[in-house]
Amino acid sequence: SNRTRTSPVKRGKWVLEELLCSAPPPPPPNVEGLIEDVDQEASLRQRLEQHRADPACASCHLHMDTIGFGLERFDAIGAYRTEDQGEPIDPAGQLIGGADFDDAVGMARAVRNHPKLGPCMLHKILIYAMGRGFEAEEQCMVDNITEASSTADYRPAAIVDAIVSSPLFTVRGAAPPEPPGEEATP
Repeated sequence: SNRTRTSPVKRGKWVLEELLCSAPPPPPPNVEGLIEDVDQEASLRQRLEQHRADPACASCHLHMDTIGFGLERFDAIGAYRTEDQGEPIDPAGQLIGGADFDDAVGMARAVRNHPKLGPCMLHKILIYAMGRGFEAEEQCMVDNITEASSTADYRPAAIVDAIVSSPLFTVRGAAPPEPPGEEATP
């Protein structure tokens, strides 16, 4: 969120990128924040709907806003609320792929059931476990980890087992060459 108000855009973008590994399309050139000709007295949801009326803006915001609305009942510091500028908050939204939800709990269920969640979490855990990204020649080992995790429905124990039993994790690369002019010590 921002310091003074919520941000369904930032929240939706975070869910897309961090939980589903799906970056929204880049904004068109010369785009900065909400357009000025929206009704400033309207609720944030209504202002964002006015903003999405511009087709250039809708291409990105359609994906992010509808997810972020699921968290609108939580203000900028996370306190629960039921109104925005005197209007009842509508926390309903839609996840990419068409899963509708009514509130944050429904959004969590939709994310949990989304087919991209498991592969995304595996990817993030694997990078964390290795402490680095991957080279092209390592892709077959990454594919084996993915297959083993997928077969077990991406259960956490299965992910950990697939990673720690993989040669990607268990075999160290070749020792670096000795600097010139120095002899290796036994």
